[in-house]
Amino acid sequence: MAREIFPVDPFRELLSIREELDRLFSTLATGRGVREGRETLWLPAVDVEETDDAVIVRAEVPGMEKDDIKVTITDDTLVISGERREEKEEKEKNYHHREIYYGKFYRAVRLPVDVDREKAKASYKQGILEIVLPKSERVKPRTIDVEVR
Repeated sequence: MAREIFPVDPFRELLSIREELDRLFSTLATGRGVREGRETLWLPAVDVEETDDAVIVRAEVPGMEKDDIKVTITDDTLVISGERREEKEEKEKNYHHREIYYGKFYRAVRLPVDVDREKAKASYKQGILEIVLPKSERVKPRTIDVEVR
């Protein structure tokens, strides 16, 4: 029984790994979906703004229903998750190009300051989820009057 010996090319393996990492990071940076089997995981684009009184997080989640979005807050992290469902699959359709992603999404955002979770509010309008997280009283700037004696 003869065995063939193939030369190992470590640079080819590294190039393959690099191409896979480039694809993954490109997907994460653009918010495009990643297909895993039959499901697609996608990342909604997020803006995080800090004002004197609050942290405001806006996420693009078009085509969603209120019940399909879940917002949770832990100590220093806001998590937006849910699922965008396709109406129904029609086998007769012949797509040439598809960029609208359906499936589950999960986005965790580290909060820059402590917030008052009990006073948090979320609203959804025209595909934008806006979450207003009032700052905790202990992190809000406080002005102290100077007495003259």
